[in-house]
Amino acid sequence: MNPTLMEIMPLAAKNYCCSQILVLMALRAQGVENWPLVRAAAGICHGMESGLTCGILTGGCLVLGLYAGRGREEELAHEKADLIVTEFVDWFREKATDMYGDITCQAILSEGKPDASRCGGLMADAWDQILAILSEAGIDPSEPRE
Repeated sequence: MNPTLMEIMPLAAKNYCCSQILVLMALRAQGVENWPLVRAAAGICHGMESGLTCGILTGGCLVLGLYAGRGREEELAHEKADLIVTEFVDWFREKATDMYGDITCQAILSEGKPDASRCGGLMADAWDQILAILSEAGIDPSEPRE
């Protein structure tokens, strides 16, 4: 089985949604805890609880922002921040549309609820894509941004 999927499944079993799982994986990669961020990611679960844009897409963008976005007033965003988010969105749009016809939770979910084979596989692919995008941008996913 895919090693990324093996990391995802225990988190899904603890009832974290896709966006929260991606955030948890990023935080674990950095060796930090940030429960308020995990809690905030719940706001984009299941297409914002309305079946809209998939939480894998919005959660992935949140993770990329964690690595490359601007936080404090005196801080600057990574020079490729916008580019890496756009690259991920384009990748996800193509992948999800090819597989499920759209990027909405409603299109991806099986019978209206999360499905490990659909959501888990797509999330594992998304995490691997996030790591590849970060690497190409010269961002080490194990390094928290200070």
